Amino acid sequence: MNTLKTIALTVLTLALFSCGGDKKTDSIPSSSTTGTASETPAVAAESSPDANKYDPKRGLGKHEKIDVSKFDAAMAASGKKVAEVKCTSCHKPTEEKLVGPGWKGVTQKQTPEWIMNFISNPDPMIDVDPELQKQLELCLVRMPNQSLNDTEAREILEYMREIDGAK
Repeated sequence: MNTLKTIALTVLTLALFSCGGDKKTDSIPSSSTTGTASETPAVAAESSPDANKYDPKRGLGKHEKIDVSKFDAAMAASGKKVAEVKCTSCHKPTEEKLVGPGWKGVTQKQTPEWIMNFISNPDPMIDVDPELQKQLELCLVRMPNQSLNDTEAREILEYMREIDGAK
């Protein structure tokens, strides 16, 4: 039991330190390095307080149209594995809050594009989304950028859909 407490305390400590500071530039892709117009809003939100470019249905980021017409169980299984490494120290697959909010119901509250943009690059969205700012006040810990690639983000989305009953 002491080992479990020590591990939990270590994970919480690491989460708090990884979330600290105001270093946003590490997690925001530069439009000059990618050359894609779809990533420009994230850079614009970082360089100016102009939140007008923020779309509450899509968020900020490159993910614009995510096809979720068919459930992919294999992708959900992979997403669960990724989540176990990168997410479950702060999130539960239930409605229960751990460090961050539980995942149950998230795919019914947010669009797939919003979810993928947020989990791929949370900082610019936290800076402009009023709901995320309220969540930050409740959780007291800023979600760290877990450096998810597009495949991992899509797999986690599919796992979240499975949690919410997608079949």
